[in-house]
Amino acid sequence: MTTPTDFSRRQLMAALAGSAALAALPSRAFAQQPLPPLIKLVVGYSAGGPVDGAARLLAPALSQELGTQVIVDNRPGASGSLGGDAVAKAPPDGAMLFFGASPTITINPNVQRRMAFDPMKDLTPLAPLVDYTNVLVINNELPVRNVSELLAYAKARPGKVFYGSAGVGASNHLSGALLEKMTGVQMTHVPYKGSAPALADVMGGTVTMMFDIIATSKPFIQSGKVRALAVTSRQRNRMLPDVPTMIESGVPGYDVGGWFGLYGPARMDPALVARVNAAAQKMLAREDIAHRLREQGYDVWSGAAELLAAKGVSDRKLWASASKGIEAE
Repeated sequence: MTTPTDFSRRQLMAALAGSAALAALPSRAFAQQPLPPLIKLVVGYSAGGPVDGAARLLAPALSQELGTQVIVDNRPGASGSLGGDAVAKAPPDGAMLFFGASPTITINPNVQRRMAFDPMKDLTPLAPLVDYTNVLVINNELPVRNVSELLAYAKARPGKVFYGSAGVGASNHLSGALLEKMTGVQMTHVPYKGSAPALADVMGGTVTMMFDIIATSKPFIQSGKVRALAVTSRQRNRMLPDVPTMIESGVPGYDVGGWFGLYGPARMDPALVARVNAAAQKMLAREDIAHRLREQGYDVWSGAAELLAAKGVSDRKLWASASKGIEAE
């Protein structure tokens, strides 16, 4: 997996230069750009899931920095695409913004034949926000203790080990599909409208396992309601230091993660883009916000709008090959 800064040096330097120039401008430079009295921060997944949780953590702080009310508006379905489409069709006045998860921006265009909008053409990148790592969790009653035992269990029961996801094409879907391809073990994917109901069914035993964002799974891991087998990053995660990586667990080269970014409709006024980006950077620079994000297993990813745009383009190309053969309705 590439990290949010794995671009060409020219792209990175340009984005950092833009970010520095933006930060150097006085706040009054953006004050004249009007904002609506209420901004709907659209989340394309169900309430209670990891995307929703991060959005609800950041919405009050963004409201403070913008000086206007920001509320979360859940519009789940099609792996975030329903929410993204609503924002793409909204007036570019800032009244509706999209809390975009990377799969909606970079994976869905590769797997959804009837996707109603093109994230690269119909949305305006505003600000990068966070990046994250997934953790593989299983039903606590499953008689396995590590990834090797899980694969042996699944190999002995072809197609009878079920893994849940936030939807077809979601990053946790492709995390499971990648595990199948890399190990040759046949499992069965079960898509949900968000990670929260999928995780509930892992706890209940309806599905065997899932890859979930550490932020939402950690409390259930600690309470013993699910068992963590491995994290999907190249290095161990500081929030689960005793949980090995997939690579340590015997799956060489397995390195998968994702990110969240802030988007608006296409054709937004550059001054409005600058104002929202400046507010997002100030929000993420606050130690209280950074601390709460770290507690949930996220890493702050702050910078210019161009940084988010470049990452979207590069990851879309990356997933084009990784998602080959997967198609959503």
